[in-house]
Amino acid sequence: MLAPAALALVFYTPLTLFSYIAAGIVLLGAWEWSAFMGLKKLPMRFGYVAFMAVLLCCLNFVWPIEQLWQNHHLAGDVNYVFTLSVAWWLVATCLVWSYPRAAKAWNKGIVMRAIAGVLTLVPLWLALNTLRSAEYQESTLHGSLLIMAVLGIVWSADIGAFFTGKNFGKHKLMPHVSPNKTIEGLAGGLVASVIFIVCFCYFADVPADKWLIYGFLTVFIALFSAIGDLLESMFKREAGLKDSGSCLPGHGGILDRIDSLTAAAPIFVACYAWALQI
Repeated sequence: MLAPAALALVFYTPLTLFSYIAAGIVLLGAWEWSAFMGLKKLPMRFGYVAFMAVLLCCLNFVWPIEQLWQNHHLAGDVNYVFTLSVAWWLVATCLVWSYPRAAKAWNKGIVMRAIAGVLTLVPLWLALNTLRSAEYQESTLHGSLLIMAVLGIVWSADIGAFFTGKNFGKHKLMPHVSPNKTIEGLAGGLVASVIFIVCFCYFADVPADKWLIYGFLTVFIALFSAIGDLLESMFKREAGLKDSGSCLPGHGGILDRIDSLTAAAPIFVACYAWALQI
């Protein structure tokens, strides 16, 4: 059910509607993140969601989805958000790596966890808008294919990690954060993501001389997608939660479905706009 809905959203919704639906998903994520912050009273949880909604409205006013690209290049000011996002995911990597030793520095402060939620969710919304609107005047499907590329990286990494970890996993990756993840699973996920992107490049008629750099960047993106997954697991563990929510019966919450994407999408945009210079 989730995959067809995602495909319909990516391929068949107009730009503005896509942006609004993406914002709705992010706000649902903000609601679940408020539980990570330890907020229990409904007014306080709604207050955090309202704050996030105001922030998205301000960003939408400054950078509407139709104006994120100028002359085939990402609008200058938007780059600051993705620079901040890359910096945040480097910090998040340190937080995950040092858990639980450094948890006392942030787990008691609501403000710190609120900021972490903003840095995790807002760039995701902007990244999805940026990808969907890329080259839109030339082809309404170009941006959709870019989103499918990042989704394919995330999904193939997850599937590869699951099967490799289940069959060959012996060495724990981050036992304090997510006991079931293994180093072998991570390696299998990286290989699977590279295989996916090679197939994607072949069928998308990407010039063969670019395949190597696409493969290298895919490893980079897939590694950060794993960090996104581990970061959410870390916050859930600190909050004493098994799932981020229950809005998706049988799947947990929204954040349980998009945790890897929160990191992968902004990093993908950074690679696409800066390294590939398309």
